[in-house]
Amino acid sequence: MSDLERAKEGLKGHTLCLVRGDETIVRDERGIAPMMALIAEKNDLKGFSAADRVVGKAAAMLFVKAGIKELFAETVSEAAAAFLRESGVPFSFGKMTEFIVNREGTGRCPMESTVLSCLDAEEGYLLLKEKLASMRGQ
Repeated sequence: MSDLERAKEGLKGHTLCLVRGDETIVRDERGIAPMMALIAEKNDLKGFSAADRVVGKAAAMLFVKAGIKELFAETVSEAAAAFLRESGVPFSFGKMTEFIVNREGTGRCPMESTVLSCLDAEEGYLLLKEKLASMRGQ
């Protein structure tokens, strides 16, 4: 079984599963929180295969920044798919949507909106850190 197949299996009951060889990381936080935490903790994620429930452009940028080698998303946004293609990250998905909806169901996810016009994963990461900090400060 490939790392990506194992990541997809490991996603059951979790929001994120990363697999590289015999290493497996599962997380249960929602949104971009799991990847933001893994990056902030300075985990070496290069070469991992990832499976995630929902991937908008913000999450896609974090996967690219982290060096994920391939990705499966149950739901992916059009902007995320375009960014992953441009970044050369192979991905598959269950369903594609125009954009990721915010938790209230009233519009676009604020994280995806934050990086919509951004083209660089590193810059996107910094924009997301700032956005999260400002949201926590409210």
